Amino acid sequence: MTENHHNWPQALIEGFLRFRDNRFPSDDIKYLRLFAEGQKPKFLIVGCCDSRVDPALIFDCEPGELFVIRNVANLVPPNEERVGHHGTTAALEYGVCNLGVEHIVVLGHAHCGGIQNLLQTGVTANPDSFIDDWMRLVDSARISVERDYAAASAEQRQTACEQRAIMVSLENLLTFPWIAQRVAAGTLRLHGWYLDINQGQLLGYNAQTLQFEPL
Repeated sequence: MTENHHNWPQALIEGFLRFRDNRFPSDDIKYLRLFAEGQKPKFLIVGCCDSRVDPALIFDCEPGELFVIRNVANLVPPNEERVGHHGTTAALEYGVCNLGVEHIVVLGHAHCGGIQNLLQTGVTANPDSFIDDWMRLVDSARISVERDYAAASAEQRQTACEQRAIMVSLENLLTFPWIAQRVAAGTLRLHGWYLDINQGQLLGYNAQTLQFEPL
């Protein structure tokens, strides 16, 4: 249903006008080149829908530098049967097979609402919920955290679950042959990063120490 123009979000329109008047003129050659030659990003980011963690802002990147996939809790599903609609998987395929990105970063973050929902409900509160069904992808992370962090605080358990969910997504990435083959060939690298909003730190998963460490 089309809205009356009086109901349009004025803040967004004003933001576009600032972009057009202030940013676009200085970058017009770059934008024209991007549209004429196509995008050639080296980095694919799997990020969260959370409005506080925009990858382009976090990494201070210009248009054309990042190919970004955002969903609830920055999850990567495993290679599954072709039933239903697979938006995240389709975007991954495009980034890897069509654009030839060189890095995939699964970017998790502190205070993730999806992970909080997972820990609080155990994805059993509402079997008809799209969110609960989606978060089942990382229920193994919740189960392992409840086992290993039984005596920890709720905040500690959430942090651990946020980080372990990143590791599940990294494992799921390798279930796609067109990712696994490029990783084995050394032309694609996978990274698990975690944004600690409280401390203003970016942590990366170290496969040698099995820990998330400051980058």
